[in-house]
Parts: sequence; structure tokens; C-alpha cells
Amino acid sequence: MSSRAVTIVVPTYEEAENIPELVAGIERVAHANALDIELLLCDDNSQDGTRDVVEALNRPWVRLITRTVDRGLSAAVIEGLRNASNDLLVVMDADLSHPPEAIPRMLDQLDQGFDFVIGSRYIEGGSTDADWGLFRWINSKVATFLARPFTSIKDPMSGFFAIKRPTFEHASELNPIGYKVGLELIVKCGCGSIAEVPIHFTDRRFGESKLNLKEQLKYLRHLRRLAIYKYPGWSNFLQFAVVGASGTVVNLIVLTALVAISVSDRIALAGGIGVSFLSNFVLNRRFTFSYARKDSIVGHFFGFLAASALGLVTNYSVALIFRENFAEVPIQIAAMVGIIAGMGLNYLMSRYLVFGNRARG
Repeated sequence: MSSRAVTIVVPTYEEAENIPELVAGIERVAHANALDIELLLCDDNSQDGTRDVVEALNRPWVRLITRTVDRGLSAAVIEGLRNASNDLLVVMDADLSHPPEAIPRMLDQLDQGFDFVIGSRYIEGGSTDADWGLFRWINSKVATFLARPFTSIKDPMSGFFAIKRPTFEHASELNPIGYKVGLELIVKCGCGSIAEVPIHFTDRRFGESKLNLKEQLKYLRHLRRLAIYKYPGWSNFLQFAVVGASGTVVNLIVLTALVAISVSDRIALAGGIGVSFLSNFVLNRRFTFSYARKDSIVGHFFGFLAASALGLVTNYSVALIFRENFAEVPIQIAAMVGIIAGMGLNYLMSRYLVFGNRARG
């Protein structure tokens, strides 16, 4: 059997208890399958004795890379891939959740011409521990659903994957945040053919999970970055629409409150539109057109006001006309009709006249 040279990249942070068993498992698989292994442990400056553990193992093929800047799981993986000596690259977690026994099958799929290979929990033959928990299962499924605009594979959230060096080096603008670096590589490396290999995902025995609310929020920011990269025109519009939806909620709340205190329809509609206009401006400047935040906020405000003027007038006029012609319909419905009429016009004016048609930063 001919030997295949592969670099395995493992991001670590306070995983000292897991490292001996991880190395032993990889070593068994390497011997059984004639793999020439390089293991890169990319550690974010753990203070749990990780360095002592690695030195005690005395395995020349295991190398510890201690990172003190730009720390984080995704950045650690990217650094490991860039420091790899071999053309076959595998990434896996340090918490013993990923079975090293799946590595030869993943490499076989790369040899068959696939750009990217995932160790998958959700295809036939894949599974998770029985005590994995309903919350984690729901969290994973929701995250998978949110990744659908970028890939149709069953388990894009998996941190266990394989890729060839030329494919990795084809990537542009790598800037992942959070813990889903695999999705970043699928999109930025232009991976058209992706294979999934079934694995059993085992829950960690030692240490603590790094998944928390902060990491989940980072995932949402990561999806936003990927959307801007892959769908630059549509991503701005979708963000504008999301902000508009929040503005709709603000509009209806203010409108309803004003109606409740017996304010006239004309003033109530105008009040809802005015307050939602302010919230839309703040959120669009912060998120939708964030590339222009370094420019003057005063200039943006008056530009946004000028650009939105026609949309605001359209919104108000349509809502008022609808209300006058369909008095039996709740005023909130009239407000919604006006909002829809004005939103598209507001987007075009904001995108091209106020914040500029460019994506900086």
C-alpha cells in the first residue's frame, strides 16, 4: 500500500486532557492505512499545560503552533492550513467528537475529484450521541437552514472536513469569524463538488464546550459577510429589507399607540412614519451600508432624508388614500400598504445616492 501524506489541523484552546487520546487515535489510523501524518495543533495560548502534554508525547510528527494574536477557532484553522507541509489537508476538533477512522474515507473522496469533503452527522449512516440534547440539535438545524443560500449539503456546520492545498490556495478574501470555518472555505474557495462521509459525532468527555451565545452571534455576522461576498447586490437589498421590516414594527407600534390616545389618523400615520424613518436610518447606516460609516453622519442623515422624501411622501399618501377609501379596514393595514409602496424606491435612492455603490472595509 502506497503512503499518502496528509496534514491534520486541529485548533485547540485548553484541550490538554483530550490531546493524548486524539494523538493516539490518529496514530492508529495512520498505521492501519499507511498515512504519513503531520499533525498541527494550533493553540490559542492555553494555560492548562497543553505545551507540556505535547512535549511529553514526544511525537516528531506532532507540532504545536502557539498563537497569541488574532485568536479564535477559525483564524487558528486558517493559520494551520497555511503552515501545512502536505497537499492533503484535514481539519478536525480536539474534543474527540470527530472519529479519526473517517479520515481515510474522506481522503478517498478527495482522490476521486471532489473539491471538499465533510464528515457528516446528517446523511445515511451518520449519527450523534443519544444524549446530545434537543437544544443542540435544534441549534444545529437552524444554523444549517441559515447556510442554505451558500450550500445544499446536509451538514455544513461540521468542523470535520478535508480539502486539497490547491483548492485552499484558490481562496480569496478569507476573513471568517466564529467557529464555522468550513462554510467560509466552501464559499471562498469556490467548491463546486462536495462529498459527505457519514460519521458518528461523539459528545466531549473532557473540558468545556466553546459554543455559547457570543459564538452564535458571530455566526450570524459570518453569514452576513458571506452574503455580501457571494451576493453583493442582493445582500444589500435583503439587509435593507430586514431593516425595513424592523421599521415596520416600529411604525405600527407608534401608530397604534397614537391611535390609542385618540390622535387623528393623519397625525398617527405621520408619527409612525417619522419614528420608523429615524430607526431605519440608524440601522441602515450601522448594518446595510456599513462600508460607508466613516463618512459624515450629518451628511448621511440629510442625504437619507432627501433620498427618502419621495418614498415617505408615497408611503404617507398611499396609506392615507387607502384609509379614506377603505375606512372599515384597520388603519394598520393602510400603513402596511403605504410602507410597501415606498420601500423599493427608498432602497434605490439610499443605495446609489446616499451611501454610495461600493463595498469598503
